[in-house]
Amino acid sequence: MKKLIVLCSALLLLGACQKKEEFQYTVDKFYDLEILRYDVPGFDQLSLQQKTLIYYLSEAALQGRDILYDQNGRYNLRIRRACEALYLNYPYDKSADEFAAFERYLKRVWFSNGIHHHYSEDKFLPEFSQDWFVAACDKAGVQYDQAILPVMFDPNVMPKRTTQQDGVDLVACSAGNYYGEGVTQAEAEAWYAAHKDDSKEPKWIGLNSQLIKNAEGQIEERVYKVGGLYGPALEKIVYWLRKAYEVAETDEQRLAIEKMIAFNETGDLTTFNEYCIAWVKDLNSRVDYVNGFTETYADPLGITGTWESMVNFKDLEATHRTQLISDNAQWFENNSPTAKEYKKEEVKGVTAKVITAAILAGDCYPATPIGINLPNANWIRKEYGSKSVTIDNLTHAYNEAAKGNGFNEEFMIDDEIRDIYTKYGAACGDLHTDLHECVGHGSGKLKPGVSKDALKEHASTIEEARADLFGLYYLADPKLVELGLLPNMDAFKAGYYQQMMNGSMTQLVRIEEGKDIEEAHMRDRQLIANWVLDHAANKEVEIIEREGKHYLRVNDYQGLRQLFGQLLAEIQRITSEGDYPAAKAIVEKYAVKVDQNLHKEIRERYAKLNLAPYKGFVNPVYTAITDKDGNITDVKIDYSEGYVEQHLRYSRDYSPLPNVN
Repeated sequence: MKKLIVLCSALLLLGACQKKEEFQYTVDKFYDLEILRYDVPGFDQLSLQQKTLIYYLSEAALQGRDILYDQNGRYNLRIRRACEALYLNYPYDKSADEFAAFERYLKRVWFSNGIHHHYSEDKFLPEFSQDWFVAACDKAGVQYDQAILPVMFDPNVMPKRTTQQDGVDLVACSAGNYYGEGVTQAEAEAWYAAHKDDSKEPKWIGLNSQLIKNAEGQIEERVYKVGGLYGPALEKIVYWLRKAYEVAETDEQRLAIEKMIAFNETGDLTTFNEYCIAWVKDLNSRVDYVNGFTETYADPLGITGTWESMVNFKDLEATHRTQLISDNAQWFENNSPTAKEYKKEEVKGVTAKVITAAILAGDCYPATPIGINLPNANWIRKEYGSKSVTIDNLTHAYNEAAKGNGFNEEFMIDDEIRDIYTKYGAACGDLHTDLHECVGHGSGKLKPGVSKDALKEHASTIEEARADLFGLYYLADPKLVELGLLPNMDAFKAGYYQQMMNGSMTQLVRIEEGKDIEEAHMRDRQLIANWVLDHAANKEVEIIEREGKHYLRVNDYQGLRQLFGQLLAEIQRITSEGDYPAAKAIVEKYAVKVDQNLHKEIRERYAKLNLAPYKGFVNPVYTAITDKDGNITDVKIDYSEGYVEQHLRYSRDYSPLPNVN
């Protein structure tokens, strides 16, 4: 019987491999973007209750799509709907050059949830003329608001979605719709300061609201809630959350969903805290979700959350990896190179798991993170812990789509490092994500009296650098080999080389020549790489030139680890003390400016590979099968929907907000 079981397992594995080979990961490619599919392995093995829960949570996720468009810019919904109407009703040859350019523009709008690049934050301009657009809309009978024309076509109108440029009014110069017209940075900061919650269990003031000026010129909030701002979308989200409540797996999950419903209905931030605590305590449900106003990167002041959702279920086998890290969280904290006074005496509730994404929405779609650590409130993390997840099926899709693309051969310095990366790169990438999310974000503490807002516009960059450095420092620790997370003490070199190469050089393909780096994660990676190169007194790591091309070379991997540790200690000090001047100085020195000659070279080398530096996804389609009484008897999954078809369907079926909100 044992031999039969092994043989059956081998046959099942062969079948799985064949299925993976047949799965078509690449869907579309345009500009600097590539659209992929992701598989949802294990969905068919879930119980009917779990499948139904995923279906209801997915419907709740998709109903929030319009919210992010409006948050990204007050004209985005008007532009998207005008363009979609023209696309559907254009009466002439759709193969003509200008229509093809128009179609590419619409695809970009869908990808970025608006008219600004999802990563660089710059407005992208149409390759078709305003005259063509106006004439085409007239012939197609498409009605539109004339106000969208300068927003679409004038490069000087709303050029940046979120600016972090030093010396300008960050609110007035950002196109994001987190503040009403006429609100300045000084006015917003004064309002937040006046309403600051200094209690032991503070509310995240401003998380779910837009600041505007009333008729008397005074600043006031428009709260995101049913009956308030974004009410029509939140009503539909609540409808599907109520259905999810009825099929929740555990009492803990039911309580979390109940609190999320109440928060959406009232906008009350105390209720949001209660939801976060209930969600963190829900440890036994296999199906899980994020739904709501979450990350604050897009707000130039780092206060208001963008709407996002992800529905997922636990990968039981792969979670063993993250559970090992979670079980040893206190060891990682105790042995960190940071100062003792900035370490947590007791690490509570760091719950880590590997998940399979089932649906992506809002700020997780089409582009998505590969790891999440929530909630963001430091006091909840300290008292109740956090959930950390690594999203394996998305990483798998990225890796499958990248096979044989020539990138490693072009940018890695020699066969030795390419061989190490081929063997261990994927494992190191997953493990670094685990360490970043599970123990990186969960590490350290603030000194008494230090506010979470102390680092202001640089908070996101510093926090991401802190988590990245924590993961990098421990990636080379023998403890990981001891725990069985890495096979040997050479494996970490793949992660170190990739981090330094990406941060110092290859991520530059993601921004236009002549531009500074604005996005927080890109700033974090360049900050680390440039600081380390600047402090590598013994040439532990360096950039060299060979036959007219630049490459990263690591001469001393253990020395590189010590440099990561030194920087981690300083970044933790800045965080713990709320040292804004130091944060500003280190970000501006290492994270923002780009070597323009190197930038030009990297982009030219990358262009020859014909690769897209950014990836995003289409979702699978879930269909509920019902009996004659309307009861769900099964949920089917389908992967055949295309990129254009999916977005047109979403705009038809999941678009409850008016043009102007």
